[in-house]
Order: sequence, then structure tokens, then C-alpha cells
Amino acid sequence: MLARFLQVWLGAWPAPDQGITVVGHPARDKPRWDGAEQLMLGVTDAGGRGVLSVPPAHRDEVAALLARMPLDDVLARLPGLLGRPEQVCFTGVFRWSQTPAELPGAGEWEPADGPGIPDWLRPFPGEVLIARDAGGAYLAGVGLKPHDVSGVEISVGTDERARGQGLARRLVAKAARRIVAGGAVATYLHDPANTASAHVADAAGFPDHGWKIHAMAGAA
Repeated sequence: MLARFLQVWLGAWPAPDQGITVVGHPARDKPRWDGAEQLMLGVTDAGGRGVLSVPPAHRDEVAALLARMPLDDVLARLPGLLGRPEQVCFTGVFRWSQTPAELPGAGEWEPADGPGIPDWLRPFPGEVLIARDAGGAYLAGVGLKPHDVSGVEISVGTDERARGQGLARRLVAKAARRIVAGGAVATYLHDPANTASAHVADAAGFPDHGWKIHAMAGAA
């Protein structure tokens, strides 16, 4: 299931004995799930196998760079090469699960454009998972990024006053169970320095297998 998703999302997934493959994928020239561009995506596993997915017109140039320099150096050059010098490449932790934790559920599914939905959740299509207090105020929420029917990414956010109560992990696990029940693999990405997000992922059934996500976006 994971390999099938990566083949669609990135354009290919290499055989076990291959290193990093550069793929010219037409999807990189199209908007992603939220309408924004995503000119570069990459995933690498703990053994160094993986894919860098770029627009087809840049495939050969990126492959030539990778043949003569380390991945980190290639990533540093990609924004300029792809015509987006104001952007930066970043590397995060890539996790997935097809067996999410059986934690008690939390929150309810609500329309993303409904009343009382925080601004950060409104771009997500369809429904978002919201936990509220007894008065109906927002405590935490999850949005789903539908990269493909075979793979959906989970994003979670918790109001400061509700942190430290295990709410995020329960929401993530509940959302992951919905994704898996729908026949897809659930993915969870986070910054390596975000230990709180790492703890949520661990508790929700998303172990860290040493895989990395590589992407390009505007500088923070």
C-alpha cells in the first residue's frame, strides 16, 4: 500500500537495491491538494533509497547534479534551479501507519467550512475532526490532505490551553482509522526538532522508521 501511494505521489518508487532516483513527474507541474504549487517532493528511507520528484523539464539536470554531489547539496541548489530562489528545501520526518493505535476516540467530524472552524483548518476539503470543550469552544483539530486515494496526510493542531492532555494523539489515531478503513495509508510528517509532534505520532501508532520527507516551500 505504501509503495503504491509513493509511486503515484512521487512518480515512482525504486527497487530495494537502488539508491535515490530522480523522476520527472507531470504532477509537479500541477497544483497540489490545496491549489498551491509543489515543484519538488522527495522521500528517502533509512537505507538511503528514495525518489526526488521534479518537473519533467528539470529531471536530467537534477539527476546530473545528484550524480556528482551529496543529496543535501542538491537540495540546497534546487530552489534556484527550479526558478524559485526565494524558496528553501527542508527535510522532515516521514511516518506512516496502516495499524493506528486503538486509543479512545475524540472529537467529531464537522464540515471544514462550518461555523466555529479555525482559519488553519478551513482550506482542508470535506470534513475536519474537531474537539471542543463543554461550551463548544475549539480545543484541537485534525485536517486531512488527500494527496491521492491511496495516501492521505494528517495535520493536527491543539490550542495552547488544551495541550498536555493526550488530546492530539486521540484525534490523530481516530483520523488514521478513518483513512485506513477507506483503503488508504495514513501519513504523518513533522519537523525533526518538534518533539511534541513526535510523541503524538508515536502514541497514535506512527513509528519513526528513519524515513525522511524532502520538499520545497517559501522561507518562513
